[in-house]
Amino acid sequence: MVTDTPHRRTGPALVAAVIALCCIGALTMLVRDRWHPPEIKSAEAARHSTTGEVARAAGARVMPTDPSLAVEPKPEGPKRAQPANPF
Repeated sequence: MVTDTPHRRTGPALVAAVIALCCIGALTMLVRDRWHPPEIKSAEAARHSTTGEVARAAGARVMPTDPSLAVEPKPEGPKRAQPANPF
């Protein structure tokens, strides 16, 4: 009776390890943009970039947003439930 030798099992294990490393590399490349905060431009900077050029070509203008109100209105609807106190 002959049992399997270890060298017959190392081949498929190496192939599986290579495939796993390739998948990990591909997934890392897909989510790498989430590691950095987004680049937010001011309206003045956007006017002089590709965004401003496209807006002018479409007949629009790039303007800064209005400042938020000092006192925000209360949202409509039911009140949110208080979270449980973990202490």
